[in-house]
Amino acid sequence: MFKKLVALNKETHAAKKIKPLNTFDFARKSYLASIVSSEFFRAASTYPIVFIEDPKKDEFRPVVLLGLEPEENLFVSEEGKWEASYIPAIIRRYPFGLAQTVEEDRFTICLDEESEFLNEEEGDALFNEEGEPTEVLERVKKYLGELQAMEQVTTQLCKDLKERNMFTPLNMQISNAGELKKITGGYMINEQRLNNLTDEDFLTLRKSNALPLIYAHLTSLTQVERLLKLRTAKLEATE
Repeated sequence: MFKKLVALNKETHAAKKIKPLNTFDFARKSYLASIVSSEFFRAASTYPIVFIEDPKKDEFRPVVLLGLEPEENLFVSEEGKWEASYIPAIIRRYPFGLAQTVEEDRFTICLDEESEFLNEEEGDALFNEEGEPTEVLERVKKYLGELQAMEQVTTQLCKDLKERNMFTPLNMQISNAGELKKITGGYMINEQRLNNLTDEDFLTLRKSNALPLIYAHLTSLTQVERLLKLRTAKLEATE
């Protein structure tokens, strides 16, 4: 999705302006999108929520499936419109992002310098004539800060689940209109292990508000059928 992500700099980007997201072509090849815990309930109504492992960090994180094959986003139309009522926050925040600095728990705002939404002629300025952030950029900072706070909550959720050995490899098989599709490569919560938790562990997860998120994830897995139907319909439309 990002082509050239660099740290925002008031000297380098003094004249930059940002245009509204009027197309989602930039996400056309994104078949996964990271989400935070506050998105689970809205996301679960449309997308399958699964977990992927980051071996380098030895941790898991939740993502939504946007397609069934790499570089396949079934929710971006030919005209570049997003065909779902909920758009993941990581998509909505484009072309901005956050990157961790050398200081612990410190982040810097970044942007995609090659984004079509950035230019020097059209849109809202990021900095004023004095080099100070405009109201537009202040809103971006606030939004990214809120997402980062929820990212920490999400990281702790995944850590708690991992410590209790709750993840199991995803292995689903679905069919639609004669097409059979296997879904593997990610992880899901193991329902049997969930039901066999000790009273202490179950209470700990309940107090941390993890249980509603777990159930939202498990319920969302039925949305894989929606993806296959969308994929079948798009393939038929191109034939």
